[in-house]
Amino acid sequence: MVPTRRILLSLPALLLAPRAQAASESFPAFLNGVRAEARRAGVSANTLSRALDGLQPNDRVLELDRRQPEFTQTWEQYRDARLSQQRIDAGRRAFADNRATLETVQDRFRVSPRIVTAIWGLETNYGGFTGNMNVIQSLATLAWDGRRSSYFRNELLAALKILDAGHVTPDRMRGSWAGAMGHPQFMPSNFDRLAVDMDGDGRRDIWDNRADALGSIGNYLARSGWRDDELWGREVVLPAGFDTEQARRENMRPLRDWVRMGVRRPDGVELPALDMQAAILIPGPSGQAFAVYHNFNVIRRYNPSNFYALAVGMLSDRVA
Repeated sequence: MVPTRRILLSLPALLLAPRAQAASESFPAFLNGVRAEARRAGVSANTLSRALDGLQPNDRVLELDRRQPEFTQTWEQYRDARLSQQRIDAGRRAFADNRATLETVQDRFRVSPRIVTAIWGLETNYGGFTGNMNVIQSLATLAWDGRRSSYFRNELLAALKILDAGHVTPDRMRGSWAGAMGHPQFMPSNFDRLAVDMDGDGRRDIWDNRADALGSIGNYLARSGWRDDELWGREVVLPAGFDTEQARRENMRPLRDWVRMGVRRPDGVELPALDMQAAILIPGPSGQAFAVYHNFNVIRRYNPSNFYALAVGMLSDRVA
């Protein structure tokens, strides 16, 4: 799966943005403006020539951007598609094969290796598919188009700075149609703030260097407030007559309060009566329920979707 940073699966209303307005200037005129702005920001003329000479808008990118998908997947459909046995088995192999790197990431950023692996798995199937579109072309197309021009123009400028710094070549800078890049699927502005050089070679290579890619995921979560002494959450069973109006992510209260109400583990064992803040979620019609903690909301900083964060948490429990 190569998200577009970010498809908001739990916030379908945000997908119903207005259709793009026609571009107000020709594509060559637009690129001339980008060149001038990038030069003022310090990007070299050579980098701009390599990245922008001969560039044309990509109609496929515009087609994908104009799609207004309805939110049709239930939690159960979403869960089953992302927690297949094949993905779990691949995650176990990825965890084992990269254990030393993941432990280094944990030592540096105090983030669970299992969570890093699970995000890697949901974003790009453990690096199996990181996107095949020219990021500069995609961002230039979207910035020129007019619907979200300011956002994508800023991302385009950030991408040009990445090229100018030598972290990747224009040909290798590939990703999703909306510009999400590499194993972690970072937008260029997130790369600028959060990508790390784990192996000390002077480059932050999230495309071909697994240490940099996994370290960058760890840094993202650490900077978002990850607590290494807490779980993300857990599946629970609710007592008969539970007031489902209380099952909201915003309704955080001490875990001991939920224990007092009769919330239990799936095997019926009582949860620890802690002061740790927790919320109850019932994401789908089957009634499957979860107690989620602070780190669940940290995962949502990566992708603001309850479905996504639950799938990451559940996958992380299975890969090691």
